[in-house]
Amino acid sequence: MKVLVVGAGGREHAIVRALKRSPQRPELLCVPGNAGVARDARVLDIAADDVDSIVTAVKREGVHFTVVGPEAPLVAGLIDVLAERGHKAFGPSAAAARLEGSKAFAKDAMNAAGVPTAGWAQVQSLEQGIDAVRKLMHPSGSPGAGVVIKADGLAAGKGVTVADDAKQAQAALQEIFVEGRFASDATHPGDGSGPPSASAVVEERLIGEELSLLALCDGERAVPLAPARDYKRIGEGDEGPNTGGMGAYSPVAGFDDARVREIVATVHQPVVDLMRARGTPFHGVLYAGLMLTPRGLRVLEFNTRFGDPETQAVLPRLRSDLLELLLAAAQPGGLAEIEPRWSSEWAVTVVLASAGYPASSSSGDPISGLDLIPDDVEVTHAGTALAPDGTIVTAGGRVLNVTGFGPGAGSARQAAYAAVGMISFEGMQLRRDIAGGLDG
Repeated sequence: MKVLVVGAGGREHAIVRALKRSPQRPELLCVPGNAGVARDARVLDIAADDVDSIVTAVKREGVHFTVVGPEAPLVAGLIDVLAERGHKAFGPSAAAARLEGSKAFAKDAMNAAGVPTAGWAQVQSLEQGIDAVRKLMHPSGSPGAGVVIKADGLAAGKGVTVADDAKQAQAALQEIFVEGRFASDATHPGDGSGPPSASAVVEERLIGEELSLLALCDGERAVPLAPARDYKRIGEGDEGPNTGGMGAYSPVAGFDDARVREIVATVHQPVVDLMRARGTPFHGVLYAGLMLTPRGLRVLEFNTRFGDPETQAVLPRLRSDLLELLLAAAQPGGLAEIEPRWSSEWAVTVVLASAGYPASSSSGDPISGLDLIPDDVEVTHAGTALAPDGTIVTAGGRVLNVTGFGPGAGSARQAAYAAVGMISFEGMQLRRDIAGGLDG
């Protein structure tokens, strides 16, 4: 079986690695891939958001099944076009992918499905935003003080500002509505090259512990994957601006199978039921970013694809056949009676980012030490490329993901950071507190 993975990041490299472990022994292709993916799959030089070229390649290469990693091609309708041409694929339709493509659509869906979330307002101008901030901002010093400003469309994981006061909130709204830092469509997903956004969401700030829980969905049923916890801010102690994610670990203490099933029944399944009732059944991964607050569990956001870097910590622990699971999820009701099996090992993933990230990115910097990494540590590539002389160099953004394993969080963390110490490139950024303070 020929399987094509669409995407170029660490998430896609982790998916390729997991598919490579399938007993079905698929022939793996990837578009566009990166320097690391090229060692595990045959890469094709096609952009991940070039829908027409991808569909042409699927036909030309005789691909049997396509797995779409990033959000932009999902929102752009790649799954729809593949289905129209009779090609099997994993991921939601464009209509279902609006759960990630529009923060306001997702919030409306949560309300309609009875899913607990923060108080919020959709705003369509700077003035409306300032007014919503005034209404949602808690008194200074009270629990949950502040608001969160979210660009409504895709923003590559960076369109969210946690504002401690009205001044910070107004600056974030200015970036969205006046400066056009975050685009309003999938054509310019958060790269600053698009027009000013036409919409944003202002919501109350929630205080508590975050949790990422992904579920495979077949249009009728949501089946949970192992829970994970990620680290969004660039700096240790959760300081600095939001990023696409600087590290993750799995499992999460206190979230056994029973608790996970309870969350899926409260969060994922009602949304799957709602989307099916609306005539837009959800197939693919429904990723819930959750906050465990003193008032109970609340949903921060939905994504409609595997998380990054959660995938790098979750999939190596999977003992079921990922290809079998994804094929089942692509069929209506295909996940009935299927329960993924997991290793008892812990996984801790540390992200290595380029100089300047997330505001800017350095590229072309040689990476050393990759040949020193032991076999029991998994390094997945994200922003890497091959120089003309064959040297692996940085390609901007998040560059590498280093995942260590162990019987407990502490041993997995130790393995990850020991391997991180073997790698270097100019301006390398990382957090030293991933999974810090956990026992084991």
